[in-house]
Amino acid sequence: MEEPILNQSQAERHDAKIISEVVSETISTSVIDKFFLEVASFSIFTLRFFKDVFRPPYELNELAKQAFLIGYKSLPLVGITGFIIGLVLTIQSRPTLANFGAESWLPAMVAVSIIREIGPVITALIFAGKVGSGIGAELASMNVTEQIDAMQVSGTNPFNYLVVTRVLSTTLMLPLLVVYADVIGLFGSFVGVNLSGDVTVYLFFSQIFQSLEFQDVFPAIIKTFFFGFAVGLVGCYQGYNSNKGTEGVGKAANSAVVFASLMVFIIDVIAVQITNLLQN
Repeated sequence: MEEPILNQSQAERHDAKIISEVVSETISTSVIDKFFLEVASFSIFTLRFFKDVFRPPYELNELAKQAFLIGYKSLPLVGITGFIIGLVLTIQSRPTLANFGAESWLPAMVAVSIIREIGPVITALIFAGKVGSGIGAELASMNVTEQIDAMQVSGTNPFNYLVVTRVLSTTLMLPLLVVYADVIGLFGSFVGVNLSGDVTVYLFFSQIFQSLEFQDVFPAIIKTFFFGFAVGLVGCYQGYNSNKGTEGVGKAANSAVVFASLMVFIIDVIAVQITNLLQN
C-alpha cells in the first residue's frame, strides 16, 4: 500500500511543479507583453502630440492659464526646497572641506553642485510630484466624468486643448523654476556660510561667478526642457488614458509621479553622458 501512495504523492508534486512553471511563465509573458504594449501606446501618444502641436486652432489662452497655474503656483514650494538644499549642502560640506584646509572653496563647490546637478534634478522631482500628479488626476477625473467625450461631441479637439497646452506649459515653466531654485539655493548657501563665519555678499558671489563656466550652466538649463516635457507628457498620458472608474483617478496620479520621476533620472543619465562626450 505504501508504494502506490508514494507514487501518487510524487505525481502530485510533479503536477504541482508543472502548474507552477506554466503559471510563472504565463505571468512573466503577460508582464512583458504589457510592458511593450505600454511603450507602444506611449510612443503613439508622443507622436500624436508632435502632430497636433502644429495643428490649429492654437489654444493660447489655455496655454497662458496653464503656464500660470503650473509655474506661478509652484514658486513657494520650489523656493523653499531650493533654500533648504543650499543651506543643508553648505552646512554638511563645511566640516569636510575644513579638514583639508579648503574651506574657502565652499561657495564654488556648492554653486557648481547646485547649478549642474542638484538644482535641476531635485526641482524636476518636486515638479513631477506636484504638477505631474495634478495633471494626471485632473485629466483622469475628466475622463471618468466623460468630459473629454463631451468635448469631442461638441467639435472641440480635446487633445489639442488639454494635452498640448499642458505639455508646452511644463516644458516652458520648469527651466524658469530651476533658475529660480538655483538663485534661492545660492542665497541659502550664503546664509549657511554666515552661520559660522562672516562673508560679504560681494565676496561670496564673486567666488561663485569665478568658478562657473558656460559648460556648467548651459547643459543644465537645456536638460530641464526635456525634464519638463517628460513630466507633462507622462502626466497627460496617464490621465488621458486612465481607466473609467473612481480608482482610475488615484492610479493615474500615482503612475504619473512614478513614471515621470523615472523619466527624469533616465534623461539626466543620458544628458550627463552626452555632455561628457562633447566636453572630451
